[in-house]
Amino acid sequence: MTVTTLLVSHDGARWLPAVLAGLRDQQRPPDQSLAIDTGSSDESTALLVDALGLDHVRQVRGGFPQAVRQVLSEIDTEWVWILHDDAAPAPGALAELLRVAEQQRADVVGAKLREWPDLKRLLEVGVTISASARRETGLERGEYDQGQHDAVREVLAVNTAGMLVRRTLLERLDGFDDELPVFAADLDFGWRAARVGARTVIAPDAIVFHAEASHRDLRDGGRTAHRREREALMYTVLANSRGPNGAWRWLRLLIGSLVRALGLLLARAPRAAADELAAIAAVHGRPGRLRRARAARRDLGDGKVALAPWWLPLRHGLDFVSDVTSAALAQGRDLGERRRGVADDVDDEDGPGDDSGLLVRLLTSPLALSVLAVLVAMLVAARVAFGSLEGGALSPAPGTAGYWWDLLTSGWHPLAQGTDAPAPSYLIPFALLGSLLLDSASAAVSALFVLGVPLAGWGAWRFARRVAVLSSGRTPSAWLVGWAALAWAMVPVASGAWGQGRFGVLAAAVLLPWLAGASLGFLDGEPDRRRRAGWRTGLLLAAVTAFSPGAWVLAVVVVLAVLVILRVIAPSLARTRSVWGPLLVVLVVPPVLLLPGTLGMLGHDIGGLLLEAGRSMPGPDGWDLLTGRLPGPSAPLWIGALLVLAGVAALVPAASRLAVVACWAVVATTAILAAALSRLEVDLPSGATGPGLSFGLLMIHGALITAILIAVQALGSRAAPVTAARRSAARLTPQRALGAAGAVLLALVPLGGLGWWLVAGDDLLQRPASSPVPAYMTQAGDEDPDRGVLVVTGTIETGLDWSVRRGEGPFLGEDEILALTDVDAGLADDVTTLLTTPDDAVTVALPGRGIEHVVLPAPADPALIGLLDGTSGLSRASTSDRATPAWQFETPVADGAVSGESPWWFGWVLTLQVIALLAVIVLCGPTRREQR
Repeated sequence: MTVTTLLVSHDGARWLPAVLAGLRDQQRPPDQSLAIDTGSSDESTALLVDALGLDHVRQVRGGFPQAVRQVLSEIDTEWVWILHDDAAPAPGALAELLRVAEQQRADVVGAKLREWPDLKRLLEVGVTISASARRETGLERGEYDQGQHDAVREVLAVNTAGMLVRRTLLERLDGFDDELPVFAADLDFGWRAARVGARTVIAPDAIVFHAEASHRDLRDGGRTAHRREREALMYTVLANSRGPNGAWRWLRLLIGSLVRALGLLLARAPRAAADELAAIAAVHGRPGRLRRARAARRDLGDGKVALAPWWLPLRHGLDFVSDVTSAALAQGRDLGERRRGVADDVDDEDGPGDDSGLLVRLLTSPLALSVLAVLVAMLVAARVAFGSLEGGALSPAPGTAGYWWDLLTSGWHPLAQGTDAPAPSYLIPFALLGSLLLDSASAAVSALFVLGVPLAGWGAWRFARRVAVLSSGRTPSAWLVGWAALAWAMVPVASGAWGQGRFGVLAAAVLLPWLAGASLGFLDGEPDRRRRAGWRTGLLLAAVTAFSPGAWVLAVVVVLAVLVILRVIAPSLARTRSVWGPLLVVLVVPPVLLLPGTLGMLGHDIGGLLLEAGRSMPGPDGWDLLTGRLPGPSAPLWIGALLVLAGVAALVPAASRLAVVACWAVVATTAILAAALSRLEVDLPSGATGPGLSFGLLMIHGALITAILIAVQALGSRAAPVTAARRSAARLTPQRALGAAGAVLLALVPLGGLGWWLVAGDDLLQRPASSPVPAYMTQAGDEDPDRGVLVVTGTIETGLDWSVRRGEGPFLGEDEILALTDVDAGLADDVTTLLTTPDDAVTVALPGRGIEHVVLPAPADPALIGLLDGTSGLSRASTSDRATPAWQFETPVADGAVSGESPWWFGWVLTLQVIALLAVIVLCGPTRREQR
């Protein structure tokens, strides 16, 4: 048995000395050695000439297939042993390959590949390919060689690094495919060899150490190996598939690769996803190349091809999910460790040791009992929210969450005379929550009002703990953190937002601590963490903006102020993309995620960005913002005043003054912006109104609570530990008395708000607005929006006002749509005519505009009743309340009176919104380390 060694090299000088040494030390030396260099730019050629001699080195332009084919005519031995410049054979490799070849009567024999320089980790012991174009080795990731794969066996293909192949087979198959210069050449050759009836086996006792330089992008330092490998594997599958099976695999690979790319995006591996899409385009986008490849393989034969089993991709899918879950858990553990900052010194004086049971620790911990008592008090105080709610800024919820989805996914709404005004973005979280709660819209609203205050406290607890650790470097007292959490939870209550149905303020209070916590990631030293902080902050800001649009306006001001300050005090830092980039991401994400509403506002009235969610309510003035009160039922003034005084006192400790001043800067910025906005008047089609400033109240009081927390934490870090001896010898001093008085006053802020809410809290939620429209009319409007009701209030003498009701609404989410809808001029003229000088023409025109009934809510104007009674074309309709007269037009309403079409761009924008939301969620998640 004669053999020629064929060593192919390209920029492999870093590995060649070891490879040439391994070739020289072979126990069974080759009969002839040839080396081929494919245009190296390093000293590879010189190393080859020094080791083998000039007569045994060839220069070839092209890749691996061209190199092998060009020298094949010079080889006259029975066997060819192919080596790579990064594959070092063990001394007995060639002898074992030849032995197995003779014993097994094989045509192709492959070596066991181990990782270089690890030397023990297995890379391949034979290889095959799956129908999903995945290279399958049958090995676990990182598996070590312990002799578990040492059986000689037949395989589909073996790696070209260390491949022993009959020269006649190489000539028959014309070597390797020129379309596979680096990757998958071995798989394609093995597939073709199997079709002509050749036998391929693995010789596990023949060992080659492989650096996988091309696979790991070690030759040129690029990042294209993954894309090129995916393209090569797809090409191999499709080029070797025939007939209907080939068409099925073409379609399967296309769909499967698109799904795989989506999965990689969801796992935060955008580069791998881009590689997958690029590979699809390169293979499926060039059908001519596949046709030529299949034509060249048409006459090879029908030998058995041992592909990977069909279920193997499913197993890889499970492994992928497991990897992503592990990455997320590891990210969570890492984040938890980072947030601890310093070692937690747990004070066990208030309870038994860690070996006690959970119930014992709960019942013996004053803090746990206090938290439990507060939660019970909150649930009792929110008892009115158990059930359907309306009143104040809160309109009634529709019957199902599906109604909200219809509003969100429709560009035309049959409200008033029909409108393409955008649905408010806060319906997205409401609709999601309602769908989870068995499609109940009222349950979603009740959940917000019942759980909103506790959830706001929970978020504030987490944020307060992080801020205290960052500001002092030590773990804060749980009582201090609990005070901050309860103080924040009481802000939407004491301000009156909860009782006045201002659900936008309540939802913003729940989300704001999480938004503030995400923004702390900008302080991280790692650029990748800052980038993720930008996406997370942007996503949370979008959620807050959906409920309180003024939040985005304030964010613009804050971000611009931060960039200006950075430009002044740290110019080099301000020019760093990983610093300013995430800040700009925060501003861009909300308008993109709320895209239908953003474009809809531009098409109607941009002033809608300054409105509060829900029904229009009076806004706070400057004093109200500072003391935390909204016009309407709210807690006593002294609760907010105490918080302001405590915030001023927080400026006293020098150790924390800089951080406290930063909090006051937030207060000042918010106050200035609120003062500027308060001078504006939002002139909407529904009438002029003032901008919503309630979010400014949350920002101001959140900054005050944070300032107090930082100051008290700083005072606590300077205090000496109180031992038993010091406690027994302690005397009441003026300083101690002042500190105790301050603690009592601070405790009065949240406890006073909770007590007011529990005992004397007044609210508007118990005063739902009664509908003046008879039930049968609203039911008819629900079934057919064309059957509208004209509701007229006032008197002829003092002035009349009117509106059109279609169905039971307006429901939650429809107030903003109606506020942006222009009054139909033709309808307004017809109504004016009906209420002043009615004639036959107007009683026909109004049914043509979708008006079936006229209702005068009590107390009705007698003069107007007489006018309508005497109008031909109108007849009295039945009502349950005699003080509320109603009439029906004798002319039937026109079909499609309020029908219309969505804007041409609505469907595209809605799709873009969903894609953007998925992309941002992916970018918020933990980075997945790609494993090769």
